[in-house]
Amino acid sequence: MRGPLVVKRALSEPLLLLAAFGSILLATTTLVALTMYASSIADAGVRRTMETASYRQTAATVSAPVTAETFPKFDRSVRAEFARAYTRPPAVTTSFRSDSYVMPGQDAHERPELLRFGSYDGLDRHARLVSGSWPHAGGDRVEAAISLSAASATGFKAGQEFTTKGRLDPRPVTVRIVGVFQLNDPFGERWAGEQLLSRGVERGEFTTYGPLMVARETFVARFATSVNATWTAVPDLRTLTPAQLRPLAGAIDQLGARLKADGCGSCVAASRLPEILTQLDTASLVARSTMLIPVLQLLLLAAYALMLTARLLADHRRMEVALLRSRGAGTVRLAALAGGEALLVAVPCAVVAPFLGPPLLALVNLLPWIRASGVRLAPSADLGTFLVSFGVALAAAVLLVLPALAGARRTYVEEQAARGRGGRGLIERAGADLALLVVAGLAIWQLQRYGAPVTATTAGGLGIDPLIISGPALALLTGGMLGLRLVPRVSKLAERVTSRRPALAPALGAWQVSRRPLKYAGPALLLTMAIAIGIVSMATASTWRASQADQARHQAGADLRLSGPPDGPELGALGRGTAFTALPGVTAYSPGFRGQSEVSGESALLLGLDAGKLGELFHLRADLSAQPVGELSRALVGDLAGKLDLPGQPSALTLRAEADGDLPLRLVLSDALGVWRDVSLGVLRKGENRIDVDLRALAGRTGKITYPLSLRGLVAGAPQSPASLTLTGLSADGREVATPPVSMKVTRPAAAGLAPLPKPGPLPVVLTADLAASLKLAVGQVGAASIDRRVLQVKVVGVVDSMPTTPAGQKAVLADWATLQTYELAAGQLPRPATEWWLAAADTAPAVKALQTRPEWDVTALDQRRLAAELRDDPLASGLQGALMLGFAAALVFATLGFLVNATVAARERMGEFAILRALGVSPRQMFGVLAVEQAFVIGLSLVAGTGLAVVVGVLVVPHIVLTGQASAVTPGVVLDIPWAATAAMLALVAAVLLAIVAGLARRLRGQHGQLVEER
Repeated sequence: MRGPLVVKRALSEPLLLLAAFGSILLATTTLVALTMYASSIADAGVRRTMETASYRQTAATVSAPVTAETFPKFDRSVRAEFARAYTRPPAVTTSFRSDSYVMPGQDAHERPELLRFGSYDGLDRHARLVSGSWPHAGGDRVEAAISLSAASATGFKAGQEFTTKGRLDPRPVTVRIVGVFQLNDPFGERWAGEQLLSRGVERGEFTTYGPLMVARETFVARFATSVNATWTAVPDLRTLTPAQLRPLAGAIDQLGARLKADGCGSCVAASRLPEILTQLDTASLVARSTMLIPVLQLLLLAAYALMLTARLLADHRRMEVALLRSRGAGTVRLAALAGGEALLVAVPCAVVAPFLGPPLLALVNLLPWIRASGVRLAPSADLGTFLVSFGVALAAAVLLVLPALAGARRTYVEEQAARGRGGRGLIERAGADLALLVVAGLAIWQLQRYGAPVTATTAGGLGIDPLIISGPALALLTGGMLGLRLVPRVSKLAERVTSRRPALAPALGAWQVSRRPLKYAGPALLLTMAIAIGIVSMATASTWRASQADQARHQAGADLRLSGPPDGPELGALGRGTAFTALPGVTAYSPGFRGQSEVSGESALLLGLDAGKLGELFHLRADLSAQPVGELSRALVGDLAGKLDLPGQPSALTLRAEADGDLPLRLVLSDALGVWRDVSLGVLRKGENRIDVDLRALAGRTGKITYPLSLRGLVAGAPQSPASLTLTGLSADGREVATPPVSMKVTRPAAAGLAPLPKPGPLPVVLTADLAASLKLAVGQVGAASIDRRVLQVKVVGVVDSMPTTPAGQKAVLADWATLQTYELAAGQLPRPATEWWLAAADTAPAVKALQTRPEWDVTALDQRRLAAELRDDPLASGLQGALMLGFAAALVFATLGFLVNATVAARERMGEFAILRALGVSPRQMFGVLAVEQAFVIGLSLVAGTGLAVVVGVLVVPHIVLTGQASAVTPGVVLDIPWAATAAMLALVAAVLLAIVAGLARRLRGQHGQLVEER
């Protein structure tokens, strides 16, 4: 009997039960989808990070000195420990470098040139043969292959034989060169510790060539004389899951200790992987925790929507329940009826939701940032999703039952007395909204303090802080509840205003709302929270996208930033700029110096750029400085050194100088691109000196100089005793060049200009705010500062919160390139080299592509657009956006469904009132006006309150949940971006849909009234 009674009872209120079914189905499906989404995003983020991790980030190395006797044992031990540490055995390569051997024919030289031998497992997979073949083990002669660069430097060719001796091992070794090879990526990270192999030659106290690569068996047998061996493990981490991150990091961290315990006391293990895995685990945890924010918001909204529906259902059945009570039905019986009805609705939702989650995620796959990241969300229902689904459905069933139980003890008379009773709501009367305000404020304060919803646990690990996670949801609920206090006040104000006007509909509508404000407070709160969630979601997504662009611009500093050694054999100091500025698409450029310096005892980044090009190159966000970039550009230019331009395009220069003692001397010159370079003129001897300078060497083998060249000055080093110098003549390609009289008396490092050298005033600089505070200098002030232990006067022309190219908290100084060089020259210092080139280009792709074809230029390119794409495509960073969009869509559906049900029920309850009004002569249009005023009050108040609440929550919360893919704070700081155009469109669409619902209800009521008239 109970089953049929439950079904009959449920069918008696089909509209409300259908609304409850829709709310529960929407809640369970969306929350199951969000659970699947969070798990999928975490897995995808870890997988993508591991797939894109560089060789240097993932490789682990073990090095130890070995001999032919100890190597086999160490080799077995190292390989076994590598296999033990990783979830899947990694690829392990072994490399060796021998002691020094003397170049053939130089045995009797005091400082001979040297050779080294080496071995690298699988070298043929990372290099191609230019000629000959790869070496094999065995035979009387040692077979060796040599790199193309080393072959060019030594003159060795395939087929050549020679004999060499070791400096520590006098036994002769007969070598046969069997092949010449070229590394596929000579400047890649794999060869970062193999400079000799990638370059072929090292010049220092001794010049060393090689290494001559031999088979591993040959090396162990012939050259393993307590030399260093390196084992490198390169794991395949593409299948790594978030749960495996910390265990793997711990296993690799223990690698060195386990090897020592196994007898390899000299083994040294090194890897950056544990740090990266730990950081990735934290980032994965933070990503999952931030995705809980929309989940909790949606849970709160769904709970309130269900409670609203349950309250309506309970209100409709209050008299029925009271009659059942009067006829002997007990609380247990009534609870069983309500519970059975709730389960009748909730259980089908729990079963269906896990199967609806994957199709819903397929729609998320269509989002641009999800598609761009390469993440494909295709999860399937499993035990976890069913547990989530049934948990949510059962919680929803409980919410449906509670209002029915609350009224189960009232008698029929009490219910009659309670009907229509107005006044304040229970929550407002109890002050619960104010208590929630305190809790929400505490949660948001903690979020702002810790910067993420993850905090340290008592066990020393990391965990999700439930208070911080719930902060945004509590703030939305609290704000909405505080907004409820406005309903009776605004409705009474509206009643007073409309009562003075002759129109009937506004007056009746406003009077109805003011008479029963709690009837409209529920839908208003639901709509307010939904609108606020929607706007906050859009603001978070927009802020995140803007932040990724800001981060990329800040990290790159310019559209394209090139870094590398300031000089090289292929492109010299005066050849690099010519090549870089000729790259396709480049519209502006500046050489630059970027390096760590000591500024008055503080570690700071010193940045020197052409101040005149800052407006075109320098990516400084406007809010980071009180002065615009154009103003900083003009203020940074200080006193500049004069120059002596050389006529034509000379390839050689001859200086004649007379000295009265030994004096080390260098010449400082610059090209048309603004690159300064010093050239050693050697040590001048007493009397007349003639020094020839090969200018072509300054450009490198394939580089070209951008003319005209200009002479800046002479820099003399500290002599052993005071000496004087007089420049007596200068010629370029044999043509005399008129020079001003130049003479100097030198007792310590000093400089003399070949053109007027000004006595510079204070150096104009731009400082970061923390460095300015440390130096106690403000904009416009002049003070002393020590830069690289040299005290000079500086003038602060600007202060920035964060300097482009610097991480968070990094102090920095920006100066004009030419002005900085002038100060160095005036102080007798050598010019700073151009360690970087900053380039502007509308499209950087052609320039980057051209650089990729010239690996011999030895340059690293940082492309702002590519960096922005990488930041946007990081699943761990972008995952929150998909969750927000899911929550946003569900919130709007909840609001629309709740409004529809409440409006329909309210209109149905007042059929009698409308019939009386029609009998009194109220027209259908006026009837619609009354209904429209009532519901427009709810709609308008909700839209305004929801927008205001979203702005407040957005300001307090959004900047603190936008993090990097490594779960760290964003630099530069996040700036809230509310897309007002999209927000207005969303508000207009919601208002249109809700007003259309009202119009449909009015039309339905009109039709029902017509039917009643006909029946009578």
